[in-house]
Amino acid sequence: MTSRAADRARYDRATAHLDAPLAIVDLEAFDANADDLVRRAAGKPIRVASKSVRCRALLERVLARDGFAGIMSFTLAESLWLARSGFEDVLLAYPSADRAAFAELTADPKLASSVTVMIDDPAQLRLVDEARDGGREEVRVCLELDTAFKMLGGRVRIGALRSPLHSPAQVAALARAVARRPGFRLVGVMAYEGHVAGVGDAVAGRPARSRAIRLMQAAARKELAARRAETIRAVRAVAPDLEFVNGGGTGSVQHTAAEQAVTEIAAGSGLYVPRLFDNYTSFSGRPAALFAQPVVRRPGVGTVTVLGGGYPASGAAGPDRSPVPYLPEGLRYDAQEGAGEVQTPLLGSPADDLLIGDKVWFRHAKAGELCERFDALHLVEGDRVTATVPTYRGEGHTFL
Repeated sequence: MTSRAADRARYDRATAHLDAPLAIVDLEAFDANADDLVRRAAGKPIRVASKSVRCRALLERVLARDGFAGIMSFTLAESLWLARSGFEDVLLAYPSADRAAFAELTADPKLASSVTVMIDDPAQLRLVDEARDGGREEVRVCLELDTAFKMLGGRVRIGALRSPLHSPAQVAALARAVARRPGFRLVGVMAYEGHVAGVGDAVAGRPARSRAIRLMQAAARKELAARRAETIRAVRAVAPDLEFVNGGGTGSVQHTAAEQAVTEIAAGSGLYVPRLFDNYTSFSGRPAALFAQPVVRRPGVGTVTVLGGGYPASGAAGPDRSPVPYLPEGLRYDAQEGAGEVQTPLLGSPADDLLIGDKVWFRHAKAGELCERFDALHLVEGDRVTATVPTYRGEGHTFL
């Protein structure tokens, strides 16, 4: 029996008393992935990206482990909720225009001391002040450096369209603006190199493309390391008590950790290991988060139909944004239908061994987005479900 077949047998036994659709997290795989992230971070703390987890119980589990410290959140409302729930170090990874949440933040000493907001434009400071509604608490601020790799004098740009602050001088100028403005305190700098951390460099069946990606990423890492170090020197001249410099992501942990200027690493997807993390040479993880759909039809030889399953991931539309049939091995989508909203035909010889009511296990393309489809995660240890915990959705929250 292959290891994947053994996993399928375990998951089927563990959830035999549960009807699909359902979602699980294999805790042995989750913990092993956490250990691997810590190993690659080489002593630097890992700030957990909540967007990739979206379950308070699992955030608590990983933050209880050595090597993890703090949360990187994705909305201000989520940040405040987490802070009220007892998480004391929450870095909001994206700028916000949530005036009501800013009014709450600036009126509550506990929230203001626990949450750090992201800024890349002076207009965002003005928005916070306009939203204060009498709140006088000092707001902790982090600046975001654009990590994009620019070539040919800037005519070619590789990287996500995030912060407008690309040069050390631009970041230092905003640091001075924060320092001059009452009611704000600059505590950190973040730089997320998504074109390195979030792009696989071993694309199946595409050796030339994979080599090109590796060459690009090597050049981008070198350029960013120098520019990030210069940026931090410039910012520390304005804010010598800077608390943290955050960088990285699951796909670049060990590279970013090697930079002296970086004090902590961001990672989250590497805990669940969705399908988009199958194409990396720098690490390999164990799929920990899966969902099951029930077989509801057998249209013909070599074909079964499962209920639903069409849970596309965000990003540029394409086949890589669909979940992938994982267990049993050998199933594939019908090219004409793909993954459907209410039914999904699956083709392949394993279909002939599946009966009505059997479970087919899938991996989502991304990590935390799976939790927007399910209100609970069943935690599997060995061949037993040892706990069932709510996702954000299960606690009544859909922050985006």
